[in-house]
Amino acid sequence: MNVGGSTIFGTADHESDVNKENETKLLLDSYVEKEKRAEAPRMGSMFRSEEMALCQLFIQPEAAYSAVASMGEAGVVQFRDLNSDVNAFQRKFVSEVRRCDELERKLRYIEAEVNKDKVPIPENTISPNAPNPREIIDLENQLERTESEILELSHNAVNLKSNYLELLELKHVLEKTHSFFEESFCLQQQDSTTPTSSGNDSITKALISEDSQQVIRGRLGFVAGVVSRERVPGFERMLWRISRGNVFLRRAELAEPLEDPATGNEIYKTVFVAFFQGEQLKSRVKKVCSGYHASFYNCPSSYVDRQDLLKGVKTRIEDLNLVLNQTHDHRQRVLTTVAKELHGWSVMVRKMKAIYHSLNLFNMDVTKKCLIGECWVPLSDVPFIRQTLADGGKAVGSSIPSFLNVIETNENPPTFNRTNKFTQGFQNLIDSYGVASYREVNPALYTIITFPFLFGIMFGDAGHGLILTLFGGFMVLREQQFTQKKINNEVWNIFFSGRYIILLMGIFSIYTGIIYNDVFSKSINIFGSSWSVILKNNTIKDISEATLDPAVNYNQLPYPMGLDPVWQRSSIETSPTCAPSVLITFINMMLYKKNTENVLPCQPYMFQYQDQLQTIFLIISLCCIPIMLAGKPIYIMISKRRMQKRRYSVNNGDLNQEIEMKENESVSIPSENMTLQYHPEEQQQDDEHEEMSEILIHQVIETIEYVLSTVSHTASYLRLWALSLAHAQLSEVLWNMVLKAGLMSESYSGSILLYFTFGTWSVFTIAILVMMEGLSAFLHTLRLHWVEFMSKFYIGTGYPFQPFSFKLILESEEALEE
Repeated sequence: MNVGGSTIFGTADHESDVNKENETKLLLDSYVEKEKRAEAPRMGSMFRSEEMALCQLFIQPEAAYSAVASMGEAGVVQFRDLNSDVNAFQRKFVSEVRRCDELERKLRYIEAEVNKDKVPIPENTISPNAPNPREIIDLENQLERTESEILELSHNAVNLKSNYLELLELKHVLEKTHSFFEESFCLQQQDSTTPTSSGNDSITKALISEDSQQVIRGRLGFVAGVVSRERVPGFERMLWRISRGNVFLRRAELAEPLEDPATGNEIYKTVFVAFFQGEQLKSRVKKVCSGYHASFYNCPSSYVDRQDLLKGVKTRIEDLNLVLNQTHDHRQRVLTTVAKELHGWSVMVRKMKAIYHSLNLFNMDVTKKCLIGECWVPLSDVPFIRQTLADGGKAVGSSIPSFLNVIETNENPPTFNRTNKFTQGFQNLIDSYGVASYREVNPALYTIITFPFLFGIMFGDAGHGLILTLFGGFMVLREQQFTQKKINNEVWNIFFSGRYIILLMGIFSIYTGIIYNDVFSKSINIFGSSWSVILKNNTIKDISEATLDPAVNYNQLPYPMGLDPVWQRSSIETSPTCAPSVLITFINMMLYKKNTENVLPCQPYMFQYQDQLQTIFLIISLCCIPIMLAGKPIYIMISKRRMQKRRYSVNNGDLNQEIEMKENESVSIPSENMTLQYHPEEQQQDDEHEEMSEILIHQVIETIEYVLSTVSHTASYLRLWALSLAHAQLSEVLWNMVLKAGLMSESYSGSILLYFTFGTWSVFTIAILVMMEGLSAFLHTLRLHWVEFMSKFYIGTGYPFQPFSFKLILESEEALEE
């Protein structure tokens, strides 16, 4: 029996192993098929947001940088912060972030020097990849050498310019003071020959005594220099106060501005010479000059010495000017070379900094040998992330592979709708109202057609629509050029971001304008009217209006496209009884009220059997109310029971059978020892924790609100008729009051009048009918979508998917810089 028992148990173990192997094969085959389906393009991706998966990354530290860099280039991963309780200065890669900050500081300095010398920075549309660790060291060394070289060049240039400025100031002092000394000498000669000075020459009396000429020349001193022009008034007042009027100041403004050596700005200065007596007054004058930042120079009193010094100064200026030109040329060559690489360096440093910021969101395992991160990834991009992790390990030669696991969660995932340059504008209109909840129906798909169509109904004029189409087509055809120019005008950027919306609005306006047969408020008779007037000439002259009989005046062939042009000549178009009857008819339809008044030639109904059709629609609407009231609570109740049964079966099942094949669920890879499960129905976690009574009360409130809003929202669509009529009337008034005056003139001056009236009509057409009326129709269309249309089914309580994308990071930083 023991042998038999052992044989029996051995057979059971063997069968269990075979079952596990078969189950593993099935799991792997199913996973491969699911990944193939995920990789295949899905046509309905815009109808709902992408399926998201919460993934856990296990990356080796040496492969983390290259793997995260590849994810940043793809822009399909949104990392979660696993170190929210850790200070930003205590994270693992804070030293690397500081290195990046230092590199950014050097780049800002280099860019400032390039812009100061007005060296053009070429625009480079090619974005370099993030540097690898070896390239980071080379980049640091290169930026260090470049900064040191530019610093040395700047320091040398400042010193040379300072010397050049001093020589220029000395040259101007020597040139301007010659006349000052000549006048001083004349004053001394006059004072020595005249026994008493005149009463008006008080300044001369204060400066020069009545002693002999030799004594005056021995005691008279002077200080010559330059001072800033804006400091001259205060400088003069201070010299007068400290000397009590015993300083004789002469000054002359320099006609040409000088250059500040440090900033390169223009500075205006004034040459001055202060004459005084005594050493004590000399020290006071020099202190005042120092206080007002005046530069004073040793100027010889002898004319010959001044001329010799001036010649030497001019020679030194010429030599220094030659050195400055050579230094400037060398600096220009260096900065021009640096400017070509500046964009690439900036992009690489920003990408490197973004990578280390993302790595700071990771957590270290207990052994400190593995980085663990969590991220939201579109389910279709999970294979790409796996391949990225494998390539990152191979790039650094890591022996331990990195891997990814999709973990089970009840958390609400972010909403991610893939868009292109055509659908982005329409998606922005929806996101402005509210980001769709996860896997909620996306109204942007319908908006692509309904938005321009409703706009065209209110804006229906083929001429005005043609203007919109030309403007939108111009932006679409030149979008490559406008994108590269990076225009900072906010209004233009709004128009440019919605260029495809404007293009479609113009096309639909042309279509509705053809249907209305309305081109700049005028009808076009292309196919010939189907109505004819059969009256005698005498009769036509005697009457102002005539009623056309369809049996006689109509050829029984409708106009091929749009309204018959005879409609614009008809008085029914503006009839006081038939025009409001359209509105009354719609109101009676909503209130289910029969129109007993029959005002000829208007009919109570728009078509035959309208009354019966209204009754059928009303019955269907009433039958939908119980479904709306009880449908959702019943569905939630059934879903709860299914969830409880499934959890019960999982809790009481075999622990070795954790991986189960279920429909609409993901699978696991046994080699990674991590369960990959995804339950779409668990997204109703908020409803699971609510009591059924609360759900019923909430549903009753929503049903009442929906039924009442249906009536008001349906009436709100009458704005389509009202705005189209207002636009047509305003266009016709502008034609009759402005352009018609020039067209009706029969004299030679009519051509000149037509020139001005056409210009005025064109300006008013674009400014009022296209821009203002277009904005009005746009806002009404937006309201019809946000309030009347989307409120019926759209919740919009989700949060957007914000991936780690180098493209988005660079664009946001460039926008902040601008």
